[in-house]
This record gives sequence, structure tokens and C-alpha cells, in this order.
Amino acid sequence: MIRLSGALQAWGTSDFDDVFRQELMELSIDQLTLQKAISMGNYVIDAPITVMNINAVETAEAVQVRAGIFFQTVIAGCNCADDPTPASNINEYCEIQLDIDKTTSVANVNLVE
Repeated sequence: MIRLSGALQAWGTSDFDDVFRQELMELSIDQLTLQKAISMGNYVIDAPITVMNINAVETAEAVQVRAGIFFQTVIAGCNCADDPTPASNINEYCEIQLDIDKTTSVANVNLVE
């Protein structure tokens, strides 16, 4: 379960974008469903992500935020000593939508196809 209480408290202020980005950068790869967003590699590496706010709107029940996520993957192989293909990081991008419940601050994450 993801709670974005800081972002919810900052909603409607000039600090919202910064607080939202910071809270997302602290989440794990699994929480952001990045493994489902891979297009070139086959494994998301545990490296810092970059978050870009695209749009945010308020509904009666939630704050809905669409965000772009820049992350890195690799093509994982056997990593044998004689493997001629070096592992190199691949830059990837996806968009997600987070619906932050205004009562509980629980956020649902959905990958935008």
C-alpha cells in the first residue's frame, strides 16, 4: 500500500510538485510497477528514478496525478566470466496515473499504456 500523505497535504500549494516527486522517488520499483513498463531491457535496476509531473486534477474523492517516470533497466544474462556482452544500463520511460484518496492518502498506481 502506498501512502502519499505529504503530497495530499501539499495539494493546492506551490510545493505540491516537489513534495509529490520526492515521495515517488522514495518508493520501490515494485510499488511503482516499473517491471511492467519495461520496453527494451528485461530487469529494472535499483537506481534513482526521475519523476516528471504531467497533470494533476482534483475529483470529489481523489487527487489524480499523471506522472512520467525515467528509470533504468539492463538485459540480464548469465554474467559468466567469458560472456562477451557487458551489462549496460538502458534508459527507459513510462507514464503512470496515481489516484490519491483524499480521506486516507492511499494511492493506487496504474500504468498508462
